[in-house]
Amino acid sequence: MNENAEHTRHFPEPPFREQPQPAPGLASEMDPLPDHGETSYTGTGRLIGKKALITGGDSGIGRAIAISFAREGADVAINYLPEEEEDARDVIAIIQSEGRIAVAIPGDIRNEEFCSELVNDAVSSLGGLDILINNAGRQQYCETLEDLTTESFDATFKTNVYAPFWITRAALAHLKAGAAIINTSSVQAFQPSAMLLDYAQTKACMAIFTKALAKQLGSRNIRVNAVAPGPYWTVLQPSGGQPQEKVKQFGKNAPLGRPGQPVEIAPLYVTLASDECSYASGQVWCSDGGTGTV
Repeated sequence: MNENAEHTRHFPEPPFREQPQPAPGLASEMDPLPDHGETSYTGTGRLIGKKALITGGDSGIGRAIAISFAREGADVAINYLPEEEEDARDVIAIIQSEGRIAVAIPGDIRNEEFCSELVNDAVSSLGGLDILINNAGRQQYCETLEDLTTESFDATFKTNVYAPFWITRAALAHLKAGAAIINTSSVQAFQPSAMLLDYAQTKACMAIFTKALAKQLGSRNIRVNAVAPGPYWTVLQPSGGQPQEKVKQFGKNAPLGRPGQPVEIAPLYVTLASDECSYASGQVWCSDGGTGTV
């Protein structure tokens, strides 16, 4: 067996046990625990001196981004909901252990005023801003359109579409030439699941937001890209993102036969944030375990 095959084999494969959590959930209560790179990500100094703001940085993909950025030499501010404080404390401790500045800014990004405060607090605490990661997301499955309430629809759009708009608009006053904005879209933007109708719409919005904003900001030498994850083992899934029957088999249908671990997608964000990727803008980069969505 070749070395690459051995590398893919050590990640957990379904079936998993049922593990319902109330949203937004805690990564620390998942089984198996997701690999965010706590011990497995090794940096190479690609982001030395950079200052980054990451929404949804307490768990899942955001947590993996925060850890990888710190190991690459960046100072990092993370945003998260107050209910996620337990996970956030762990991330802050890891960032600090790398000798980097770590800033925790809890709050609900569905509030426009808070989004402006979030950016200002991050800039003040970090001493500037070079990288913005719009990653926080809300995903709650709903079987039929008739059962999708206006309240739930509104909460998903406020989290996944309005908040990135508000945060990015506020951040532009601080981002200089050479800065990078990276949005988290999803394969759902291109191959939507029936039960994720509202979530899929928002992720399609993020793909187009990325492409259009890249054209606006090109003359300012600010790059805008997106990453479109496929099935990743994050707390988003058991806390209402999928029915428990699907959680048990999550990722099984991917060609690699398993869900991705957050640490496996973090390098895409590192690459897009780094100066070495200075000619890539307006792109949506997919990581879906071999399905080849985009």
